[in-house]
Amino acid sequence: MVLETLNPMHYNITSLVPDTMPVATVPVLILMCFLFLIWSHEETSSIPGPGYCMGLGPLISHGRFLWMGVGNACNYYNKTYGEFVRVWISGEETFIISK
Repeated sequence: MVLETLNPMHYNITSLVPDTMPVATVPVLILMCFLFLIWSHEETSSIPGPGYCMGLGPLISHGRFLWMGVGNACNYYNKTYGEFVRVWISGEETFIISK
């Protein structure tokens, strides 16, 4: 009888978790998403260029440089944003200056 009460298979694990657990996880997930947005937010720069957008901007600009090559990507950004452009190459902020 003592061995039966010590057996972990004897207890139903769902009876140990309260029914309010799913209700409590929603505010926690919302709070985590809000903190992630605050953490990934950067101040807007006065220099034109693609936006940061939670890290997608650097991935897109780096991918464009890999896909199009340096010369064509520079020409694209200069036509789109002007003579002085801020982009990301390998995760580092890079400035393209041309005429």
